[in-house]
Amino acid sequence: MSLYNIVVSSNESTVVAEYATQYNHSGSYQSEAELENEFIRLLQTQGYEYLRIHNEAALITNLRKQLELLNSYTFLDEEWNRFFKECIASSNEGIVEKTRKIQTDHVQILKRDDGSTKNIYLIDKKNIHNNRLQLINQYEESEGAHDTRYDVTILANGLPLLHAELKRRGVAIREAFNQIKRYQRNSFWAASGLFEYVQIFIISNGTHTKYYSNTTRYSHVKEAGEGERIRSKKTSNSFEFTSYWADGNNVAIADLVDFTKTFMAKHALLNVLTKYCVFTSEDTLLVMRPYQIAATERILSRIEISHNYKKTGTLEAGGYIWHTTGSGKTLTSFKTAQIASALPYIDKVLFVVDRKDLDYQTMKEYDRFQKGAANSNTSTRILHKQLEDNTSHIIITTIQKLDVFVSKNKGHEVFKKHVVIIFDECHRSQFGEMHSKIVKSFKHYHLFGFTGTPIFAANAGSGGNPLLSTTPQAFGDKLHTYTIVDAINDGNVLPFRIDYINTVKMKDGMKDKNVSAIDTEKALADSGRIRAVVSYILEHFDQKTKRNSYYSLEGQRVAGFNSILAVSSITVAKKYYTELKKQLEEQSRKLNVATIFSYSANEADPDDVFIDEDFDTNSLDKSSRDFLESAIADYNADFNVNYDTSSDKFQNYFKDLSLRMKKREVDLLVVVNMFLTGFDATTLNTLWVDKNLKQHGLVQAFSRTNRILNSVKTYGNIVCFRDLQEKTDEAIALFGDKDAGSIVLLKSYEAYYDGYDENGKHHPGYSELIDEIRQSFPLGQAIIGEQNQKDFIRLFGAILRLKNILTAFDSFPGNEILSIRDFQDYQSVYIDLYQELTKDKNDDKEIINDDIVFEIELIRQVEINIDYILMLVAKYHASNCEDKNILVSINKAIGSSIQLRSKKELIENFIETVNSYTKVDEDWRRFVREQKETDLEELISEEKLKQAETKSFINNSFRDGSLKTTGTDIDKILPPVSRFGGGREVKKQNVIEKLMKFFEKYLGLV
Repeated sequence: MSLYNIVVSSNESTVVAEYATQYNHSGSYQSEAELENEFIRLLQTQGYEYLRIHNEAALITNLRKQLELLNSYTFLDEEWNRFFKECIASSNEGIVEKTRKIQTDHVQILKRDDGSTKNIYLIDKKNIHNNRLQLINQYEESEGAHDTRYDVTILANGLPLLHAELKRRGVAIREAFNQIKRYQRNSFWAASGLFEYVQIFIISNGTHTKYYSNTTRYSHVKEAGEGERIRSKKTSNSFEFTSYWADGNNVAIADLVDFTKTFMAKHALLNVLTKYCVFTSEDTLLVMRPYQIAATERILSRIEISHNYKKTGTLEAGGYIWHTTGSGKTLTSFKTAQIASALPYIDKVLFVVDRKDLDYQTMKEYDRFQKGAANSNTSTRILHKQLEDNTSHIIITTIQKLDVFVSKNKGHEVFKKHVVIIFDECHRSQFGEMHSKIVKSFKHYHLFGFTGTPIFAANAGSGGNPLLSTTPQAFGDKLHTYTIVDAINDGNVLPFRIDYINTVKMKDGMKDKNVSAIDTEKALADSGRIRAVVSYILEHFDQKTKRNSYYSLEGQRVAGFNSILAVSSITVAKKYYTELKKQLEEQSRKLNVATIFSYSANEADPDDVFIDEDFDTNSLDKSSRDFLESAIADYNADFNVNYDTSSDKFQNYFKDLSLRMKKREVDLLVVVNMFLTGFDATTLNTLWVDKNLKQHGLVQAFSRTNRILNSVKTYGNIVCFRDLQEKTDEAIALFGDKDAGSIVLLKSYEAYYDGYDENGKHHPGYSELIDEIRQSFPLGQAIIGEQNQKDFIRLFGAILRLKNILTAFDSFPGNEILSIRDFQDYQSVYIDLYQELTKDKNDDKEIINDDIVFEIELIRQVEINIDYILMLVAKYHASNCEDKNILVSINKAIGSSIQLRSKKELIENFIETVNSYTKVDEDWRRFVREQKETDLEELISEEKLKQAETKSFINNSFRDGSLKTTGTDIDKILPPVSRFGGGREVKKQNVIEKLMKFFEKYLGLV
């Protein structure tokens, strides 16, 4: 190959550094068709080839042609048919397998007719511009559950890899998301299933445009039960996890025209598809966000430029990334390490964490991103081996192990190698002697730091090396910034809501605007005060952690969230744990409480950085170790496990505890420093604070609570038993910006209850909205006309959203204005309208009205369950079946619950059987069991279904919590029906509807 055949080569950035909109809107009405035509025209000007393909035969013909061009090979007809059936459209493969083909197995093996084999590339990841991008629209799919027509699809080498669903301006963008969800349920799998190759979805209403990965949409549908309508809880795979594209300054590029010019630029889209997606070991596709891509590319650019200019081993060869806690730094660092380790001149990438617990967690995350991609080490000896092993390209280690290796192996060969060293959470601990030792030993290094809370002059300590006291001094230039304000604005993390609880009574006549708290730890550790704080925590625990709210977590129905109590010292942790256990026992209440701490050389807590609490239990004083042993024994009894404070078992205790926190099995964890940095649990929503915090220590600790989970969790709850208001304001100003407070912190109770003005606009409060709904829509009067119905839906939706926030304020109980019964009546009307407007017609028209969004997940979180109804039935029984008012309450409660409506007839029939001899709980269970058997026998007989197969199918559905209406399971229970003339499909659809009704009726009861 000639060395001179490249005329121009450019590494174009995927994320533009700064984007100024160049689009002038005409201001006239734009229909959906006009928006689609404008999108197509723009893509054509950017080099996409437009094809008039509207059916599968033409799609497959084009796919063959494109793969032949990419691979410079012409298929024989037999070869193509075999390759298509086995490697592209195998009937045994779905979204997961097809995603793996694009992301990791993109080279498929063709068995030729002469017996030889040839590699066939589906996509070229090395030279991205060898891939051809084409564009089709209004593709028709007639083999799904309903006839469907898709908006705009992008083909890469003939395979549909990106799909855009458009709505006209003014329509809620969520509608496009819902439409794609319906396509997945009804048609993407149809025919040869080529649309299951789509990797990225784009949704737009012209004004707002977002993107998300196929598994965001697929998992959302799966968790909603693939047709089962009960458990469609919002989860981490729901609309909340769609992303805006942005420029390098984190300014969102929302308009479709601007989005098309940036994200859809051919080099940008191909980079995202081939480089910036990660298919995890959990079969989830993660598409990196723009700030993650920008940071990765800036590090890679810095490596390349400093290598070319021979700057390795200096500050100019590195830099730091300021990405706020919770914004996915580990994914960014993984992708950076992965791409950097593949550079021909880089020998090793070292990923250095500053604590053992982070070492374990990072390894788990890296393993999730790609099994075996990185090597971790439990000892310096293993690290030594890995550094000498040429096959270990990415190594995860702690700064302590690296320090020991450097000290003991002066002049080692590895110090001459070309290495990239990435420090995670580059806080104060790296600015000391260890940092100096490491950079003195390695000769050809690039040093990068990731941090959510950099050290600046304003928050630098006075001790240590004055030349290494700030992040820029230790790592060099700031390469990219994504602050907590950016993350909250983008919806990538949640804001905080802070309560300051007065823990010391003031004498009469003394007034203090600040929350009073006594300075000395001794007074704060007083047993009387700890008793009062524990009493407050237990009294408000259900309210703060939203224990009356239900959602689905990994297929399980879970109530509310869990919490951490951060305290000032081991002595205080022991007091709190003992008091919590004591009060819970006195109240005969069951909460899983755990604690964890270990020896730390410096007991004096510096507030702003958490001292290195290692897994060292040997150095604890005897009473502390004995106490920890006894707390772990409690944990063993709670969860039937076997841990203790010995070295290995204590590390395993940490791992098990961390896992149970993430699964919400532990309700309250008492800590000193552990778990306050680097620990991510989406189910954690409350931090109780009884320790001094400031600057980056404060932001790190608070940020444990603000991971996104679902629409029930709208903020991180911080309950302070010390006066941290000033410190909080300072920290947010430092790590956000001067205006950050209004974004990062939720408003006051009064603002949400009474309303507030902001930027010249009035935001009505809860009390104003209740007044409005009472005046405009009095109970008992029908809501006539479509516009009135929409107004009611919007108004009640706004009330539901505000009520969801207000329930965490102590002042709200007793100030709900509406009685429980009135609220249920309004909720019944809301659900009636929801069911009427979302009724599935048997055509492909839009199911949900374009311009309204139902807050159904907020209805479900306060779902009235069957236990509540049985309690009312027991009350009715206790009144000798005479108190008819209770029957009215039962009726209203059922009407206000989506879940119980399908069970209405069942409950009413049971109530008719209640007499003075009834044992409510026992008789209810027997009644349900017998009724279920009767209903199922009737259904089988009516539809002539196969008895054994149907019963097995139904039992499995109740076991899994979802009724699968796609796949072959449903076919196995049908009676013989001719496949011709469409009769079988009609029969199947009819059976599905009846099974669904039966399933919804008994779900949660058997």
